[in-house]
Amino acid sequence: MRKTIYFILLVVLALTLVACGGGGDEGATTGDADAGKALFAQPVIGTQAGCITCHSLTPDETIVGPSMAGIASRGDEAYIRESILTPDAQLVNGFPAGTMPQVWGDELSDAQLNELVAYLLTLK
Repeated sequence: MRKTIYFILLVVLALTLVACGGGGDEGATTGDADAGKALFAQPVIGTQAGCITCHSLTPDETIVGPSMAGIASRGDEAYIRESILTPDAQLVNGFPAGTMPQVWGDELSDAQLNELVAYLLTLK
């Protein structure tokens, strides 16, 4: 009887961990890259200038911020997400703090953020 109870508790614990994702997938991108591409191309997002207004998709072309060409080769998902939400956390050489608005956590929904990150991860 005691073994049965321990077995049931073990199964319940295992199912709970699986349902929680095992603790290692927080923030994992599940966004639609095509929707993220469309979002990136919008000239205005919420009350701000859109991504394409300041970031080119052509290597070595600078508008206001760094080019996004090859961004997925220079940083992983966590880096890209942090760069959007906290742009001054890790600055790209030649781009001073305060250049990118610090409001994207408020302007973008979670779904939009995931879509944008998914798209940027395709830019290798």
